[in-house]
Amino acid sequence: MEKKIKVVQMGLGPIGNQATRYLAEKAGIEIVGAVDVDPDKVGQDVGVLAGIDEIGVTVAASIEQALNGKNADCVLLTTASSLEKIYDQLVKLLHYGVNIVSSCEELSYPWLTNTKMAMDIDELAKKHNVSVLSTGINPGFLMDFLPVAMSGVCRSISKVTVERIQDATFRRVPFQKKIGAGLTVAEFHEKVKAGSLRHVGLTESLHMIASRLGWKLDKTDDTISPIIATKLVQTDAMIVETGNVLGVEQIGVGIVAGKEVIRLSFRAAIGEPDVRDRIIIEGSPQIDTCIKDGVNGDVATCAILINAIPVVVKAGSGLRTMVDIEPISYFA
Repeated sequence: MEKKIKVVQMGLGPIGNQATRYLAEKAGIEIVGAVDVDPDKVGQDVGVLAGIDEIGVTVAASIEQALNGKNADCVLLTTASSLEKIYDQLVKLLHYGVNIVSSCEELSYPWLTNTKMAMDIDELAKKHNVSVLSTGINPGFLMDFLPVAMSGVCRSISKVTVERIQDATFRRVPFQKKIGAGLTVAEFHEKVKAGSLRHVGLTESLHMIASRLGWKLDKTDDTISPIIATKLVQTDAMIVETGNVLGVEQIGVGIVAGKEVIRLSFRAAIGEPDVRDRIIIEGSPQIDTCIKDGVNGDVATCAILINAIPVVVKAGSGLRTMVDIEPISYFA
């Protein structure tokens, strides 16, 4: 019988709890530990916390309690989007000699945006002979890895455009709030200015694509605009008055020699029409492909995190990215 991969979960918010349910479906994975700083979660069975049957693993309050004596193969880290916020967590985890799969968007390709931290993590992972990977639906797949993979059939490329257009009506409430739904326009701009309202990861995706296509970007630009309600909109979770914010449009652009070579368009709003994930490659041959109705981000994010675990466990040591690791696929 093939040995089960022993996983410790760290961070049991909406994504972490959904990941628990997906992990429990995998015969080849065993959850052996869990950790969260929320005192209301500490001591609870991680399965019950996720809305499924007990699995016999209680939530610990610290990394030390969760990992000591567990002989874990991998930690699934779903705590924050900011690399600065999870840096100390990564350092602690790596000293235990465990592989890490993370949902931290800024860790997806940090070599140019957080160079010192990226180098430190890479060095520490190599020292302990383990690998670290951050992935998700975006960044991690739809707006970076997938266009890179599609470029493999091209003789030449002059520009890559990716559009991710989502109807946030059916996404989890934290996601709706994350994109500013329900805010006034003034509140939206205040949060953008404070750095608390933005889709994290577009710049990392720009650099991931450019690195594989051999482009050295002279400049990147990331602009954020509100999508305004032209009529009253009501969902199960909120009421958006006319003139208030339904969501966000964020455009990331990569420039080489004064020319736009990459454009990433992320748009998510309550009631957004014409939902799609589209990749356009201008080159030889021309490629224009569209996933009608898009990919459900909540399902896909958790799925790719879990599907990445066996790949990361057997990968070469160091800080890895989606464009330098063995392709991730579904496993039963």
